[in-house]
Amino acid sequence: MSQPFVTILDDEPQIRLMLSEALSEAGFRTAAFARATEFEAALRNGTPDVCLVDLGLPDRDGLAVVHRLALESGAAIIIISGRAQVQDRVTGLELGADDYIIKPFDPAEVVARVRARLRAVKPKAGGSDTASFEGWTAHFDRFVLIDTDGSETSFSHAEGEVLRLFLNSPKRLISRQQMQETLGGAAGESFDRAMDVRVSRLRTKLKEDPKNPRLIKTIYGAGYIFLGDVSWS
Repeated sequence: MSQPFVTILDDEPQIRLMLSEALSEAGFRTAAFARATEFEAALRNGTPDVCLVDLGLPDRDGLAVVHRLALESGAAIIIISGRAQVQDRVTGLELGADDYIIKPFDPAEVVARVRARLRAVKPKAGGSDTASFEGWTAHFDRFVLIDTDGSETSFSHAEGEVLRLFLNSPKRLISRQQMQETLGGAAGESFDRAMDVRVSRLRTKLKEDPKNPRLIKTIYGAGYIFLGDVSWS
């Protein structure tokens, strides 16, 4: 089995070196970049498993990089930033990041968070990356939804994690605590708001009525229930 590939985008040389060494010792392949342009050029040669992205970049807004990654790649995204305000964390998660780590940090924590992201996206043992439900087909290997007309709609890595969680447990209550434990990240207001945004985007892509969704129901104060019949193939 090939080693998971992790990229590091941070303009601080010490951070790049520290993370590269910690991740390499933990068994990951790494590549580190100081500028967004270098990082994005490297992405043309292949998609990493996990991207670590700083927000304070010299040549690009880090949040713009995160948003583009979420829309165009299947990589997990972990923001590493000195911005500690709740709104910064919420914005990053809403734009498609899977996790948010505040500087300064222990590199062991970053390694643990990377491993958690990789566990979260793996299908069940012997399972499939394709699920069918209520006229839709979700291809998790390509991050696309296909409707009955054959039209394709892409979804982000973060949205895919939530969708897979629902499809693995249809017609069962998924609590906020279960979502946090399964998907990782720190519990709290920023996590809850990020989940609400991801569910809202999934409803839009599934052409749900926002006032009366048919598939993803909110159970106020408890969590969500996915009401469709699901088959994995």
